[in-house]
Amino acid sequence: MTNEDNAERVTAARVLALAIPALGVLAAEPLYVLVDTAVVGHLGAVPLAGLALGGTVLSVLTSQLTFLSYGTTARTARLYGAGRRTDAVAEGGQATWLAIFVGLAVLVFAQLFAHPILAALAGNPAVADAAASWLRIAIIGAPAILITLAGNGWMRGIQDTVRPLYYILAGNILSAIACPLLVYPLGFGLEGSAIANVLAQYTAATLFLIALRSERAMVRPRWTIMKAQMVLGRDLILRSLSFQICFLSAAAVAARESAAALGAHQIVYQLWVFLSLILDSLAIAAQALIGAELGAERVARARAVAWQITRYSLGLGVFLALVFAALAGVLPHAFTNDQGVLAQIPHAWWLFVAQQPVAGIVFALDGVLLGAADTRFLRTTTLACALGAFLPLIWLSWAFGWGLTGIWIGLTMFLVTRMVAVVLRTRSGHWAVAGA
Repeated sequence: MTNEDNAERVTAARVLALAIPALGVLAAEPLYVLVDTAVVGHLGAVPLAGLALGGTVLSVLTSQLTFLSYGTTARTARLYGAGRRTDAVAEGGQATWLAIFVGLAVLVFAQLFAHPILAALAGNPAVADAAASWLRIAIIGAPAILITLAGNGWMRGIQDTVRPLYYILAGNILSAIACPLLVYPLGFGLEGSAIANVLAQYTAATLFLIALRSERAMVRPRWTIMKAQMVLGRDLILRSLSFQICFLSAAAVAARESAAALGAHQIVYQLWVFLSLILDSLAIAAQALIGAELGAERVARARAVAWQITRYSLGLGVFLALVFAALAGVLPHAFTNDQGVLAQIPHAWWLFVAQQPVAGIVFALDGVLLGAADTRFLRTTTLACALGAFLPLIWLSWAFGWGLTGIWIGLTMFLVTRMVAVVLRTRSGHWAVAGA
């Protein structure tokens, strides 16, 4: 037996030291969106549907670029595990330059094409106009959103999840205070929500830029490093694209059923995102720890950490399912008093609850494979599960009138098929390649 095999597994305290601050970071944004949804929800079904559709498109545009976070974590964690902290932080500086360039391109694209895209998706002129008015303002924050993704990526890679928590909270607390003031007493309505969103994004991004400056890592752009980051990002972009095609299709099908169905979908979907990111806090700990263990060439320990964190995540998923089952009759009323929206929510709610234990396994092992930079496998399996399970059920729901029930059955099948894929991959050990 080697010294590596005799090495103790990572302690639960170490996992929690990474996961709890990461949880704060991950939960802060969807928690703000939930506050935003509650504020806008009391304006009526059309503004709520506009927020749902505009927010979905913003999420599609920016979530396609999560490689700036996950890819940067994978690269920096291996360098950090190999004892090369300065090189790891330098990766963060180059990822930030890439975020700025890509963010400006996203901003221009969205300003040019926001209304035609939203009109095609909404099927309702009033909802499309509301969504476009929100998105044209909110998209101004695109460069800041991507800077924040890159900042989270390199800080997670060097196993610092505390500073990002402070930065994100600073922006979101400011925005949570500003949102109701802008929407109601100051009279901006739905557009006030978008202004508050932009304030949050630029506050956090500025703090990440200051951190890079203090590390002397915000040097001139180096195209060779950025190109390498984009090569890793290619697989993650395709993976994210499969998510976004499905979630955008789900919003479009819900919109075509009714504004009330889309509003209900928005509420349950944002809760799903919120719980997904709670579970993802353990996945982020897995990314940082797996990358570092493989960078330090401790393969057996990396495998042990993978299953250890999966057990923790499964337990958390079961707990969340029980909590939200108990809240079924109470929580929806916090987001809207529209009776049509409330009547639609149960069609999605119980599937959302049942998904949480499965999601616990899926997100933990996603984190393991992302930390190992096993992006080709994740790309291929996610595309297969999305296009073979989730997307067909979404559009069959439209064709046969299954409504939100059909959409959320599709999401459930998406998670189940992914769970099978990532469990088999992790058991195989093919992902555990050592070295920086």
